[in-house]
Amino acid sequence: MTIGFKTHYFKELTALEAGNFWFRARNKIILWSLRKHSPALTSFLEIGCGTGFVTSAISQQFPEARLLGSEYLEEGLVYARQRLPNAEFTQMDARQIPYQSELDAIGVFDVLEHIEEDEIVLQQMFNALKPNGTVFITVPQHRWLWSAVDEYACHVRRYSAADLHKKMGNAGFEIVLSTSFVSTLLPAMYLSRLLKRHKTDAKMDAMAELHINPILNTLFEWLLNFELALIRIGVTLPMGGSRLVVARKPIIMQDK
Repeated sequence: MTIGFKTHYFKELTALEAGNFWFRARNKIILWSLRKHSPALTSFLEIGCGTGFVTSAISQQFPEARLLGSEYLEEGLVYARQRLPNAEFTQMDARQIPYQSELDAIGVFDVLEHIEEDEIVLQQMFNALKPNGTVFITVPQHRWLWSAVDEYACHVRRYSAADLHKKMGNAGFEIVLSTSFVSTLLPAMYLSRLLKRHKTDAKMDAMAELHINPILNTLFEWLLNFELALIRIGVTLPMGGSRLVVARKPIIMQDK
């Protein structure tokens, strides 16, 4: 199984996530989608939970839910357990999820792009969900944004909407919502990637993008909040640095 992530990121992320516009905005869109599509949530598994930043936010919105977090790398769980002592965190290979038709919802947020065998993971998530259970996915998108940043971040791919939808359909899911986000920042993102396209791994510092001027940080978060306002009223954004997909496991289908 191919899974790539640099373990020293966990410590850096723990210090950065709460103040960085990207992580704050992504949490908002995740929480909105959970409230809309799984309002009676009683059990939730986050695959690739990292430092527990997302799981912690979900715990505040759904304090009575059973929250589980998994991580392929044990190093991340050290920080997740400190952040949320009452959740159930475990080291897990997402290719072998130890649940069968028992979870209300599963989230995998900017993780699938690190895994070569993404279709196996999607099938495992389908099997782990209850009938009518919901999966929430965010991924980086647009192959033309590929650069040394992706290589240094250990990405296997950037998705197209069509490719992700096809893989999810093959696993048995029915798409409920699919939209881009980080759309307003796409021109700046493309220019940044273009400038870094030919840099070598040795010259890269992927975390540098997270160290941002406070004024720009506030402006960027405002722009992403505006995008969320559009999504909430039903606007589907066709292009953007990331994609959110919400899908259900049909009631009438049997586990594969």
